[in-house]
Amino acid sequence: MLKVVGCFVGAHDLWLVALAAAICALAAVTAVELLRHARKAAGALRTAWLCVAAAAGGSGIWATHFVAVLAFDPGLPSAYDLGLTSLSLVYAVVLTGCGLAVALTGIPFAPVLGGAILGGGIAAMHFTGMAAFEIPGQFAWDPVLVAASLVLGVLLGGAALPVALRRESLRGRAAGAALLLAAICSHHFTAMGAVTIVPDPSLAISEAAVPARWLAMAVALASILILLLSCAALALDIRDRRHAALEGERLRSLANAAVEGLVVCRGDTVVSANDSFAQLAGVATAALADTTLSRFLPDSAARLALASQPDQAVETELHPIGGGTIPVELITRPIVYGNQPHYAVAVRDLRARRRAEGRIQFLAHHDALTGLANRARFSQRLDQELKLAEATGRKLAVLCLDLDRFKEVNDLFGHAAGDAMLVNVARLVTGVLDETHLMARLGGDEFAILAVCDHAVTAGRLAERVLEALRSGGAEAAGPLAATSIGIALYPDDAGERNVLMSYADTALYRAKSEGRGTYRFFEPKMGAQVRERRLLEHDLRHAVARGEMHLAYQPQTEVGTGTVTGFEVLLRWQHPERGPISPALFIPAAEESGAILQIGEWVLREACREAATWPNPLGVAVNVSAVQIHAPHFVQLVHEVLFETGLRPERLEIEITETAVIRDPARALATLRQVKALGVRIAMDDFGTGYSSLSNLRSFPFDKIKIDGSFIRAVDANEQTAAIVRSVLGLGRGLGLPVLAEGVETDAELRFLAAENCHAAQGYLMGRPAPIDRFAQHTHGSASAEPATSRAA
Repeated sequence: MLKVVGCFVGAHDLWLVALAAAICALAAVTAVELLRHARKAAGALRTAWLCVAAAAGGSGIWATHFVAVLAFDPGLPSAYDLGLTSLSLVYAVVLTGCGLAVALTGIPFAPVLGGAILGGGIAAMHFTGMAAFEIPGQFAWDPVLVAASLVLGVLLGGAALPVALRRESLRGRAAGAALLLAAICSHHFTAMGAVTIVPDPSLAISEAAVPARWLAMAVALASILILLLSCAALALDIRDRRHAALEGERLRSLANAAVEGLVVCRGDTVVSANDSFAQLAGVATAALADTTLSRFLPDSAARLALASQPDQAVETELHPIGGGTIPVELITRPIVYGNQPHYAVAVRDLRARRRAEGRIQFLAHHDALTGLANRARFSQRLDQELKLAEATGRKLAVLCLDLDRFKEVNDLFGHAAGDAMLVNVARLVTGVLDETHLMARLGGDEFAILAVCDHAVTAGRLAERVLEALRSGGAEAAGPLAATSIGIALYPDDAGERNVLMSYADTALYRAKSEGRGTYRFFEPKMGAQVRERRLLEHDLRHAVARGEMHLAYQPQTEVGTGTVTGFEVLLRWQHPERGPISPALFIPAAEESGAILQIGEWVLREACREAATWPNPLGVAVNVSAVQIHAPHFVQLVHEVLFETGLRPERLEIEITETAVIRDPARALATLRQVKALGVRIAMDDFGTGYSSLSNLRSFPFDKIKIDGSFIRAVDANEQTAAIVRSVLGLGRGLGLPVLAEGVETDAELRFLAAENCHAAQGYLMGRPAPIDRFAQHTHGSASAEPATSRAA
């Protein structure tokens, strides 16, 4: 070692040594940068880059050697053999190129092997160059130092390339260049320390030898080449850095545009992450670099995510810095990042999905409008409670609720009002229930309550509380609130099976609706047959028109004084194929409750107008219209359409309605009747004196006629109280300028009383029983239309 140091200090020009070191450093940096560019290329382009790197590195090693040799002062004249000098340059370039090429192959330990070859090239160049050194003297070599120089060159060269290629950072590349510089310099000066020159005057410098000054020029040219290549390498590096920065910015923009969190990891260490993951983690994006993935995920989840198969989803929880947990899904894929194996981890926030799944799960067992349990949930709970009740011996009560006239609310106020009513009902009823009860919406306006009870009285009290809550809460409700009927069935008293129990509660509900509404009833065995009968009637009623089972009967209306027929009232009859004639008092209420009255009423109106339009004599035709029809949204349009299609003059049509039909929604009924009146159709108040008769209605509504109910005409000639009522109505009609028609006239005495009181018109069995219109052809088609009907009534 002292010999090497002594040679370096005592036999060299230190300024030239410094120049050699600078050239060597420049060559090492250039070779490393060009090698990295060659690694990014492929095919012929990689070969070209390797050739440029070999030229720069090899010429740099060669220039370093000969500048250092020029710095060596042996105290004797010297020159250089041109052939060996050129050969040393060839060795430097070729072996450097071979080492760099091997370093980029895929064989095991390729960078180490390539660096070792490069170190051997340094040695080959050095000793060939020393062989070209001519001086009048003999070279004596120290084999130990020669071996040491070889070892230093190979070891440091074998370490330089792996370091330079392994790390992308500037520090890594500088470390690789520094190791290559150390390999060149340590080999050179150790090898120079290994030689001893013994003067020998008998040896002369050949005439073909190149003087040192010419070698200096060659070295200068090589240095210029290295400088140019270095500038090119620097320009490429700057270009690549700028391109990498732009590409990195583009990739970051793309990554940040992703909704999902994206993390690139090397092992458990986070290399980079996008803004979405930073938001999930609760930290700044820049602060995520060099942190660990397990800091935000449980250790087991982090290991599972990194060890899972590509594109295999793993669900776990993420722990943000601020605390709490976020359900996430991890999808991992191995990638190569910076020529090193990494993992790209996609982190998907599952909170929205979990909320949606929870909502779906809720909707699967609950009603979307009211939030109550749905039919499926109620049936499931009822099955559970039935098994428990069977095991414990306790009782259960099923209460079925139905809103009275809910369809009318929808028709009158719209579906939004109907929905508001359902929500109000659910809110008010659940307010009186406790945690042992379950209320469900079974569909439409049908609700059910499941309650554990000790005896029937408990279920009855619960029904009373429900009805009271609805009655007291109706005034506070934002929209209309109809009355509610309740049917109750008990387990095990009434039934022991779910479907039968529900059917019995429904049967009791129908009884409650038929017996006044707004009340509750317990199931009784005899109810079953009645309800089945009613349901069969409603079913047949829906198809009666289509099957031709309905027909119209006509009853004449006459002037009291002359007996002249002025028109006919249309009466509906139903001839059932199995049951025979069914009374209108039975099927008309059923039609109104089931909604079939709309279809039936339209058929009656069309058929009556069609028939009346065929009469040569322009007699009037009166058609009864129910409250459901009056409040239907398209009733006026229907009347206009029927008149247009049949060709019947509007003044011949008379619509008969009861006062009960208008009081449910007076404003809407008034608007509808005014539109009907505007068509030219006449309007009569039917059954005056019954129900909700009001003098204000006679003044407010556009009635053209008053019809006294037949219950007041019966025995009017013998009953003073009844006679007083009829006289009052007749006087009221004269005062308002409204003609009055008396219904139900059956005897001559009743007719004489009406004539004496100046009643305008009459209708009843005395003038003619209801019959097909063919029976009255003499009035509708004959010339004897003015003949009193009483002479032909039979």
